[in-house]
Amino acid sequence: MPKDREEQKKIHFISGLPRSGSTLLCNILAQNPRFHTTATSGIMDIMFGVRNNWNQLVEFNAHPDDEAKERVIRGILENYYANVDRPVVFDKSRGWVSLLDMAEMALGRKAKVLVPVRDIRDVLASLEKLWRKESATHQSPLERENYFQFQTAEGRCNVWMSPNQVVGLAYGRVKDALRRGFGDRMYFVEFEKLTGEPEKELKRIYKFLDEEEFKHDFENVKQVTWEDDSVHGIKGLHDIRQKVRPVEPQWGDVFGDFAEQYGKLNFWWPENQAFNDIAYHWHP
Repeated sequence: MPKDREEQKKIHFISGLPRSGSTLLCNILAQNPRFHTTATSGIMDIMFGVRNNWNQLVEFNAHPDDEAKERVIRGILENYYANVDRPVVFDKSRGWVSLLDMAEMALGRKAKVLVPVRDIRDVLASLEKLWRKESATHQSPLERENYFQFQTAEGRCNVWMSPNQVVGLAYGRVKDALRRGFGDRMYFVEFEKLTGEPEKELKRIYKFLDEEEFKHDFENVKQVTWEDDSVHGIKGLHDIRQKVRPVEPQWGDVFGDFAEQYGKLNFWWPENQAFNDIAYHWHP
């Protein structure tokens, strides 16, 4: 008999915008001996694949059993982390906010999601700086696919903000999760607060997680999650600094005035309530 769910390890999710401190957040949290954090995880895609392909088998169509399907999907998540000896797991994937219905079915409870966000203008500026660093000697797959748009900074931003590309897709997923009523499961971890006032921000995160506070060392954050960024086509995507320090806005120097248009997208800013028609849970 499987042990009671309440006795099993807690699994939470980290799912937000790119270039917004998710890797830094994971490595800060990993200092707590109760917490296990991941690099970008693919287990969500495995669960999603089972969901999508289950009914493609004629045998399961001839003898449908949705409860069995749910047990299999649930078992994938539970068993993937069965050998982790820490009681709290944070699985990081930007796709989780789009699949919270499936996540909560697998968990048997409401999910808790840390959602890293950052001024969209600086998200784009960060990607632009990485692209410029590599562009002299390297053509990324995305540039190959969008050659003419990549001739200008504005064109590159338009590509990254497309609904099926790295920033636009992540942004759309977060908005959709809010519209579908998952706001009370989401805590927005603002990059500017995480780097500017890390101790205060971690206190707020622990309150959201209902976990006992832990004294983190923001002067010596060791990187324990690693990824081969060559598979993403841009080097340095998941490197972090050892010391947590405020990061000044950089979009103005990188882009100039044209990027100002993206500032209105920061709906989590109190002065920018573009989405006041949707409710989301806010922890000041």
